[in-house]
Amino acid sequence: MNRVVITGMGWVTPMGHNIEGVWKRLLGGESGIARTTLFDAATFPTCISAQVKEDYRLEDFLGDLGPHAGAGRNTRFALGACAQAWKASGLDAAKLDMDRVGIYLGSGEGSLDFDAYSGAILSGWTAQSATMDMTRWAAVAFERMNAVRELEQEPNMPLSHLALLTGARGPALNCLTACAASTQAIGEAMEILRRGDADVMIGGGAHSMIHPLGVTGFIRLTALSTANEDPPRASRPFDAKRGGFVLGEGAGMVILETLQHAQKRGANILAEVVGYGSTADAFRITDQHPEGEGAIAAMTEALADAHLEPKDIGYINAHGTGTRENDGNETGAIKAVFGEHARKCAISSIKSMMGHLIAAAGAVELICCVLAIRDNILPPTMNLQNADPECDLDYVPNKARRAKVDVAMSNSFGFGGQNDTLIVRRFVG
Repeated sequence: MNRVVITGMGWVTPMGHNIEGVWKRLLGGESGIARTTLFDAATFPTCISAQVKEDYRLEDFLGDLGPHAGAGRNTRFALGACAQAWKASGLDAAKLDMDRVGIYLGSGEGSLDFDAYSGAILSGWTAQSATMDMTRWAAVAFERMNAVRELEQEPNMPLSHLALLTGARGPALNCLTACAASTQAIGEAMEILRRGDADVMIGGGAHSMIHPLGVTGFIRLTALSTANEDPPRASRPFDAKRGGFVLGEGAGMVILETLQHAQKRGANILAEVVGYGSTADAFRITDQHPEGEGAIAAMTEALADAHLEPKDIGYINAHGTGTRENDGNETGAIKAVFGEHARKCAISSIKSMMGHLIAAAGAVELICCVLAIRDNILPPTMNLQNADPECDLDYVPNKARRAKVDVAMSNSFGFGGQNDTLIVRRFVG
């Protein structure tokens, strides 16, 4: 079985879109959460979000946009993050067998994608349409859809753009498993490399749901924070007064390679991916199992896959959404898996600063694990002011902490009961 390493990373986030700048802001406890401006949310119970700021320009990463000029919002995030990661890895398509370079992406619909699609369809329907020949009506609707620049309703459109950008002709796969999507994508990309079906895999995720439909859906689930009066402190993972998550958007990408391939080309190896666990709750569509059975199984599987014991984990980047159910269940699951070591292991949630990037969250959080190992410093869980007897572990409250970390775990638990865990460790040749 091939060993798998990370040689490049990139992200587009509500706190910026370069690795070092965003990492510095996270360690400083800054926030990317503010009033929503992508649409008029004034009448919504939740009118805050974590948006990618207006200074993000895809042209800064690609130069000439060419065939990507009409890409939808989440696709533009994916392209920017991928371009960063590819450049950081030092890969050169001219020197690669591109049939052995693949992509595994966790992505879904973007705000403009959905709006453009539905708008184009509905604009073709008039009072006369009921009596119109359906072939003619379909032709009118198709004409209108073709006139829309940012029409990308299919979830695999970002994947297709990434293949076009990089020239990757190997395995091309897409999953949309809600909040666990990019963790699953990276884990499955690792498995492709382990079994020798590719030399290089681009793994990660992209998502944008900050539009009326996306926000309304989460409001109806009572999952969103309504602390509109104080956006930077609205996301409060593990705090007794937590009231829901803050919806974010963005993308995170990593370049994965077999160790042999990376060493042969003299790549700078950032970390090694050593464990992956994936399970389903089979409980309810929107709720986690109250005893965290799926989360326990995913973490246990990842540890077994990595041939590690709980005591070997120095840091856990928690799913830590700030909902009452998730944080209590995740804490209980960590206790069940880690036993006494649960109280010695540092845990934090960057969602307290960045919001919840849905399909992109896991990839961005895995990058934080790699950076924590690189710099021996842990990002904090901000806004943790009120002790909750149910959440009584070490969540690195409110201030980054210096700590030697050799092995880190990243958890992602998605709607529908999808649980995915990755483990990365400091690379030792």
